[in-house]
Amino acid sequence: MALILYRVMRQRLKAAGHSLSPESALAQLRRIQRQSVSINQGVLISGISNIDREQAELLAAMNIRKPAPDAQLSLL
Repeated sequence: MALILYRVMRQRLKAAGHSLSPESALAQLRRIQRQSVSINQGVLISGISNIDREQAELLAAMNIRKPAPDAQLSLL
C-alpha cells in the first residue's frame, strides 16, 4: 500500500512540474497540524495551522483538497 501511495505521489508531483520527491513533499505537509484547545474545561476550540503557499501548491499538485479549517489558528 505504501509503495502504491509513493508512486501515485511521485506521478502527480511530476505531472504538476514539481521537482520535490514524495519524501520532501511529506516533510512539508507534515507541518500542517490540527489543534484542539479547551481552557478551564470550557468550550473546545479546534482549528488547523496556517497553510503556506508551498503547502497549498503541493496539495493542489497532488489533487488533494486543503483541510477544511474550523478556524485558522496562527502558530508562533
